[in-house]
Amino acid sequence: MKFTTQNPQKTLHLVSLGCTKNLVDSEVMLSKLSEYKLTNDPETADVIIVNTCGFIDSAKQESINTVLDLDTQRKEESVLVMAGCLSERYKEELQKELVEVDIFTGVGDYDKIDELVHEKRSHFANEVFLQTDENERVITGSSYHAYIKLSEGCNQTCSFCAIPSFKGKLFSRTLDSLVKEVRNLVAKGYFDFSFVSQDSSSYLRDHGINDGLEQLIENIEAISGVKTARILYLYPSTTTIKLIDKVTASPIFQNYFDMPLQHISQNMLKIMKRGKGSEKLRELMQHMRNVPNSFVRTTFIVGHPGETQKDFEELCTYVKEYGFDRANVFAYSDEEGTDAFLREDKIDEKTINKRAEILGDIINQVTQNSLNKELGKMVNVFVDGESEEHEYLLSARNTLWAPEIDGEIYINDNELNGEITFGQQYHARITEIAGDKLLATIVS
Repeated sequence: MKFTTQNPQKTLHLVSLGCTKNLVDSEVMLSKLSEYKLTNDPETADVIIVNTCGFIDSAKQESINTVLDLDTQRKEESVLVMAGCLSERYKEELQKELVEVDIFTGVGDYDKIDELVHEKRSHFANEVFLQTDENERVITGSSYHAYIKLSEGCNQTCSFCAIPSFKGKLFSRTLDSLVKEVRNLVAKGYFDFSFVSQDSSSYLRDHGINDGLEQLIENIEAISGVKTARILYLYPSTTTIKLIDKVTASPIFQNYFDMPLQHISQNMLKIMKRGKGSEKLRELMQHMRNVPNSFVRTTFIVGHPGETQKDFEELCTYVKEYGFDRANVFAYSDEEGTDAFLREDKIDEKTINKRAEILGDIINQVTQNSLNKELGKMVNVFVDGESEEHEYLLSARNTLWAPEIDGEIYINDNELNGEITFGQQYHARITEIAGDKLLATIVS
């Protein structure tokens, strides 16, 4: 994702890779470097920053390729900065090998990026940076929606995940800080919020509070001007029926349930150290599904060491039967420093890729089934602007959906007297499906 702002002096080109949590950190850096004019042209930029992702092989490779590609494009006197997760995770190796990079920094100095650029020095803080209400951000990509980061780090011990090794243990923001940030953003015109972290349902557990998200919901509901909100990245063992019911009862929080399951077989959940048995997990998921107008998103990993053909077939059957609204599948990749990396019962790459392809096809079908169920429905949508598909089609998003990941609705008709205002909420009727896109008419 690339961003632009204004200042008649030096120019900045920033690329934010990976997740929305990275995006929040990139927005903090944009604020700290506000004296720079942002440009989409790396060839003319005085400073180039790549906020990297270090989660899995494909993300790591994308980060490296982006840095090297930008190095070939940049002008001679520019400064190239490598920041974020990949830089943090492999700081010793990258500083030795990537001679193209002028400044290295990790996950602890986003709020000091202006100093590092000015002094042209690398630095890795001992602690991960966690934004507070005192850190200004340049919100990107929307005039009405903003991501809010709940915490950093993670206390889970999933066999395949290296994030705790370079992000550390769970470190939650105070509720007061979150409320202040949302209030500040509402005052600037924002009214739709997505709350994110590595493990959102563990929010405030590091402070000895087990119902942190429930308290958050109550406090956000009390802020005048917040119209809609949703929570991303729930974790199975810390998500409760009570929390699901709290979301369901909320007039503000959407019935949006995003829980990366990774697997469903008892054997694999144990191997992956997911903290909840298959039977209890199925009960929890069914409770989400039974919520009126619920939207359920998840993620799976196939080909993890120890996954038998029987485990895989059980997963495929579950995905077909459950009826997820959206899902993603990742082919397992070895990550240094994880339990799975040390296992001897590895699965060959050909089998892993074949399983990912099979499950991917199933996911495509269940996604299409979810879209088909929307036909004829009246839904609330945010209209974002003209679509990239055609100038006569407007791009909109169901207010239930998260931005960017859950899809796009094309508005091709308008029953109102007058023009549609971008960044506003409307009632729309879903009229047809074109491929994986819903078409709708604005009604009121």
